[in-house]
Amino acid sequence: MSKDQNMNLLSKLYQICLSENAKNKIEKVILYVAIAGFFIHLLLIYLSKFGFITLLSESELFVNPISAIYTPFSFILIYEVYLLIYYLPKSFTTYITKQYEIITLVIIRKLFKDLSVIELSSDWFDIKGDLQFTYDILASIILFYLIYQFQKQGMRKSETKNSDKPKIERFILRKKIIAVVLVPLFFAMGIFTLFNWISSISLASNDFAGFEAINDLFFDEFFTVLILVDVVLLLISFFYTDKFHKLIRNSGFVVSTILIRLSFGVSGLISTVLIVLAVLFGLAIILVHNKYEENILPEKL
Repeated sequence: MSKDQNMNLLSKLYQICLSENAKNKIEKVILYVAIAGFFIHLLLIYLSKFGFITLLSESELFVNPISAIYTPFSFILIYEVYLLIYYLPKSFTTYITKQYEIITLVIIRKLFKDLSVIELSSDWFDIKGDLQFTYDILASIILFYLIYQFQKQGMRKSETKNSDKPKIERFILRKKIIAVVLVPLFFAMGIFTLFNWISSISLASNDFAGFEAINDLFFDEFFTVLILVDVVLLLISFFYTDKFHKLIRNSGFVVSTILIRLSFGVSGLISTVLIVLAVLFGLAIILVHNKYEENILPEKL
């Protein structure tokens, strides 16, 4: 295929998967599916509660109606994954922000499940589940504020020289190629993860996967792929800029993503601390980066 044919193919695929029109359609579909999933989950809870089905009685997700909120939040997370890919070619900082929003929503989703089995007693800080709930609810507030600050810093635009515009356009083109590849990749990963989870359920013994495993399904592999994507973007950026603060910013975002990925390998307070540390590190990186942008000296003629 010629270069023009490749460009036309890329443009068509991008319009199909990542255009504004495609985003609006996917948003509407996800909303309908999330609402339907919520009511189906509620129905299964009450069918299990009144003894019409016994298969789900061992799962923590089918004990209390509050846990039904877990299902629509899962679909909201799917949409956030799509938005992450959508914003990748448009804004690198928005793309990183979406990573932070996704891991925060994972924590929020877990809170809804924890609320359904929380134990209210005077021994609150002696109960492991209640203690973890406390960590998560504090972490969600801290993350919400850190993401707000990160977004505010990311909105600050630096001036672009006319001579740099062709380089930026080529960089955006390569990001579009990566984004187009990520759409079917993450879709396939999601289907594969769901199939494996369903296949792992033993109907005879009610052997459902533990909740922590369910909560981390897909997203541990998801952030592994994001690390690889961030590294590729970092390497590609070397072709278009040799500015120290830009390279450190991009490298710092890779470290931040790695910290998030590491949080899936541990549990309890350590996992929560790693997530908060990841976002805090990303915020510190972009703050220093913006200070460089403010104080950079104009090149001598």
